[in-house]
Amino acid sequence: MIRSERGIALLMVLWIITILMVLVVSFSFLTKTEARSTFYFREGVQKKFYAEAGIEEALMEIYHRQVYRNQAVVLEGSEVVRVDGRPYTGEIGTGRYVIRLLNESGKININTMTDATGVVLNNLLVSLGVPKERADIIVDSMLDWVDGDNVRRLNGAEDEYYLSLPNPYKAKNGPFEVMEELLLVRDMSPDILFGSKERKGLIHFVTVYGSTSKINLNTAPQEILMALPGLTTDAVMRIMEQREAAEFREIKDIQAITGLNSEAISPYVDMGESDTYTIESVGLQGDAKKGYGIRAVVTVQGGGLSQFVYYKSPSEMHE
Repeated sequence: MIRSERGIALLMVLWIITILMVLVVSFSFLTKTEARSTFYFREGVQKKFYAEAGIEEALMEIYHRQVYRNQAVVLEGSEVVRVDGRPYTGEIGTGRYVIRLLNESGKININTMTDATGVVLNNLLVSLGVPKERADIIVDSMLDWVDGDNVRRLNGAEDEYYLSLPNPYKAKNGPFEVMEELLLVRDMSPDILFGSKERKGLIHFVTVYGSTSKINLNTAPQEILMALPGLTTDAVMRIMEQREAAEFREIKDIQAITGLNSEAISPYVDMGESDTYTIESVGLQGDAKKGYGIRAVVTVQGGGLSQFVYYKSPSEMHE
């Protein structure tokens, strides 16, 4: 009997020790998890602040550009940033930010696009890896989405198509308000719109701001230049080399650089710069390649006044 009681007591002690060990291990694990969570949260907040600092720096550079853009002589320290999407880097302590500025005049305006100028968007989609047949559907459907009637284009979509979907809705028959609205258009997908690590998305090359359907040659990224009818790869390279030295002033300047007839591309391009800019800022810590991204669209007016018309934080972006 005594041996039996001693055996039971021993088992109880072993169970208690086991339970205590489990509690200790669990507590240790939770402590490490909390510490790690705190570290990542702090690092995330720091990256956000770096990205916000990049937004403020970009605004100052835009103001500076508006003042000194047309100066005949460029003095040291008064150089202006380019607004064609090239990266600029700034450092803050152990962190840094990478900013890109894009003037909206260098993008394809999907609200003023016509059947004639839609060829530029079609070519761009194909260059981004979209099959030609699907690109035809997307472009025609975008035109149908904006126009004021319910007449479907050859490859487009109107109410009849959208009302047949599992979650039905009607074509807007009005202008796009934000780029994300494109996801409602027939055959558009998040992969095409936002892109991936391997390729850029359409969102980098289109705009809903402005009143012109023409593209500014001085600020258009290479992908859009390549999509312009009549421009060869060699001509695009010459244009980009020339604008590194000095921005174009007139359409006829292109003919002198490329030898192409300027009248062939004049329906698609001009040199006018709008007062609306996209700012992409990524805050990074150390040598990290992925950080906290912010995408903003700002309208800059005289007297140092500005208004954000779009602000997305966080926004999925990489250095």
